[in-house]
Amino acid sequence: MSHKEIAQAILNAIGGKENVSAAAHCATRLRLVLHNEEKIDQAALDSLDVVKGTFLTAGQFQIILGAGIVNEVYKPLVNLVGITEMSTSQVKSAGAKKQNPLLQLVKLLSDIFVPIIPAIVAGGLLMGLNNLLTAKDLFIHGKSLIDANPGIADLAAMINTFANAAFVFLPVLIGFSATKRFGGNAFLGAALGMIMVHPDLLNAYGYGAALVDHKVPAWHILGLTIEKVGYQGAVLPVLASSFILAKIETNLRRVIPSALDNLLTPLLSILITGVLTFTFVGPLTRSAGNLFTDGIVWLYNTTGFVGGGIFGLFYAPIVITGMHQSFIAVETQLIANVAKTGGSFLFPIASMSNVAQGAATLAVFLITKDKKMKSIASASGISALLGIIEPAMFGVNLKLKYPFIGAIIGSAVASAFVTFFKVRAVALGAAGLPGIISINPASIIYYVIGMGISIVIAFFLTLVLAKRDAKKNIHGLESGITNRNGRGIK
Repeated sequence: MSHKEIAQAILNAIGGKENVSAAAHCATRLRLVLHNEEKIDQAALDSLDVVKGTFLTAGQFQIILGAGIVNEVYKPLVNLVGITEMSTSQVKSAGAKKQNPLLQLVKLLSDIFVPIIPAIVAGGLLMGLNNLLTAKDLFIHGKSLIDANPGIADLAAMINTFANAAFVFLPVLIGFSATKRFGGNAFLGAALGMIMVHPDLLNAYGYGAALVDHKVPAWHILGLTIEKVGYQGAVLPVLASSFILAKIETNLRRVIPSALDNLLTPLLSILITGVLTFTFVGPLTRSAGNLFTDGIVWLYNTTGFVGGGIFGLFYAPIVITGMHQSFIAVETQLIANVAKTGGSFLFPIASMSNVAQGAATLAVFLITKDKKMKSIASASGISALLGIIEPAMFGVNLKLKYPFIGAIIGSAVASAFVTFFKVRAVALGAAGLPGIISINPASIIYYVIGMGISIVIAFFLTLVLAKRDAKKNIHGLESGITNRNGRGIK
């Protein structure tokens, strides 16, 4: 089939051009917003060799075609529909309008945090590398690598400086991204973030000790006492302040004459937001953020391996809804306060879930005789082990159902195991086999064992469920033949 014929076949299967509201593509997938998803002919889509899988998420119906093919099919598709080519962000916005308020909030957090993930991952992995260099008993009994090789001590110190930067200046990154998402000037958002971590302020990590010693510096303005405390590693305060900044800026631009706009709008936006941040917004959201973090840590410590197992069981279903994107904000807060929290317990559980999905998919690759399914399972299974699970989960496991069941059970058992041994990540990274470097060095062995448990249970349970599924289908077929023959005899 030519690319135009493939586009036409896909269009027919999704209900025709009248059913398409918006269309874009990413590296491997067509991303479509449809008026009515009930018009989709899934069987027709599955019959196309070029279609590697489909799934519905965030108001978008996504069709996995593969790199190099998707862009060639997309061009004739938009021509057939009669719409102009769109960016993925435009399609995201169109899809978001179809979501409920909770999913819209999840998308909002995703839009803010996903763009800054590379910076956080880079800093986090550097932190993990520093931990490998400084951890005692990890490679040498009774010593760390820098104890055994003093010549690399300064290298470890330099890496530590590089690693801390993204978290110390986290409000700058979030301020830029959040203000842009809220409709304001991103550079004003970055400036606000810089104000919140200015070196003239008391470092947030020293706030607790200064509070105990009654040595918190303050401004005394018109009878008000305003604490001069920074917001290093903060998430909620900068999110709230960025929202206020964006709204003040956009409203000022409506009322200030254009001749004075470039002069007064930035000045008043930063001044008003800055004052509000340090007087009301910052202290309130700092307390709320601390309570939220304390609550999560308490829940983790209280429920123990039982809670970890339940979370591991439901992690993949949460991914289906897209709500896992909101975990990025929580993980960022946990890792930014690593001295208090010990790191993120969400990352190890996500890793257990991802490798379980990969193992289940590879089990399908081993037993299936369907050439198309075997091709999809081989590539997507390996991809899931490395932390990218969508092709495996949507293209194979959910479609067949029994591998998904095997995967979530494997994930639950492994998540209970890593929770029992309090495995935590000190950095963000690829939640899968490469995630080892993100784990606290003292817990790496338990992380590896957890992945082994997840892979083995998911793999072999999928094999068992596959045989059961095959017997069930054969029994159903035989029953159908018997019933038809019986009716014929009568």
